[in-house]
Amino acid sequence: MPRPDFEAFAGDLFGEMMLADTAAAAPRARKPLSRFVPGFAICMIASAAAAWLAQNYGVPVILAGLLLGLALNFAAGDPRTHDGLDFVSRHGLRGGIVLLGIQVTVMQVMAMGAVPFLGLALVMAAALIAALAAARATGQSAAVGLLGGGATAICGASAALALYGVIGRERIDQAQFTLTLVILAAASAIALVTYPPLTQMLGFTDAQAGFLTGAAIHDVAQSIGAGFAVSDAAGAQATVVKLTRVALLAPLVALAAVWIARAEPLPQRTGRARVPLLPGFILAFLALVGVNSLVTLPAPLAGHALTASKSLLLLAVTATAMRTRTDLLLGLGWRAVMPVLAATIASLGTALGFAWWMI
Repeated sequence: MPRPDFEAFAGDLFGEMMLADTAAAAPRARKPLSRFVPGFAICMIASAAAAWLAQNYGVPVILAGLLLGLALNFAAGDPRTHDGLDFVSRHGLRGGIVLLGIQVTVMQVMAMGAVPFLGLALVMAAALIAALAAARATGQSAAVGLLGGGATAICGASAALALYGVIGRERIDQAQFTLTLVILAAASAIALVTYPPLTQMLGFTDAQAGFLTGAAIHDVAQSIGAGFAVSDAAGAQATVVKLTRVALLAPLVALAAVWIARAEPLPQRTGRARVPLLPGFILAFLALVGVNSLVTLPAPLAGHALTASKSLLLLAVTATAMRTRTDLLLGLGWRAVMPVLAATIASLGTALGFAWWMI
C-alpha cells in the first residue's frame, strides 16, 4: 500500500480531515515527541518577539503575532516544523478559549441590566447582519460573512478561532481566515485610539462611554482599556459589557454550527451526514463559567488564567500565520476585508445610537 500523503493535511487547524479507513486501520509506529520541537520553538520565539513589541511600543499583541508569523512564513516550508506548528495552532486556541471562562460569571451578565443587554444584542445582531450582507454583495460565501460578523460581534480573534472550528476549512480557506484575523486586530487597534476621544467629543456620560467601548470594540483587552482611558467608571462599565459579550461566545458558536450546516452543507462522508456538535473546548469554557459563578476563585488565579489565555491565543495565531501561504493571502483582494469592515461600522453606528438615545 502506498504511504498516505501527510503533506495534504498540513495546516489542518482543527483536526477535521482524516485518513482513509484503510490507512487508519493499519498499525502506526509511535512517533517521537521531539518532532514537535522545531515548530514549537520557532513559534515561541516569534510570539515572544510579538509580546516584546506590544510591551515596549504599544503594538496590539495579536496584530504583532500575525505580522511576525506572516514574515516568518518561509520557515514553514521546512516539513520538520509542521507537527509543532499544527499542534500549537489547534491546541493553543482551544486552551486559550477555555481559560477565558474564568473571567466571566453569570452574575456579571445579570448585573448589566435589561436595557444595556438589549442594546448589546442589537449591536451584535447589526454586526452579523452587516457582515452577511457585505459577503453576499461582494460575491463571497455566507461562511465568510459568518466568520467576520461573529468575530466582530463577540471578541475578535478569540471568537474567530472558535467559529473557524465549527465552520471548517472546507468552507473557508486558511488564507481568508488569516486575513480576517489581521483586519480584526487592525480594527481593534484603530478603535482603541479613536473611540475614547469620540465619546468625549460627543459629551457622553461614563455609562454611555463604557457601553460604547464595551459593545463596539472587538478585542477584550483593548475594549476594556478604551473604557478606562475615559474614566474608571467607564472602564468598569466597559468590563461588564465586554465580558457579557464573551459569555455569549458559546451560544453563538452553537447556533453558527447549526446554521452553517444548513446554509452550506458539506458532502456526506462514508454515507453519513456530518452532525454539527458544540466543540468540546466550548463545553469546557461553559463549565469554567459555571464554576466561576458558583465558587469564588482567588483573584490571583483569574489574573494568571487571563495571562495564560492570552499567551496560548498568541501562540495559536502566530502559528496559524506561519502556516498560511502568503501568495494566496495577497490574491484575496479588497472584497475579503468587506465583511469585517461592514460589521465594524454597523456595530459602531448601532452602539452610538443606542448609547445616545437609551442610556
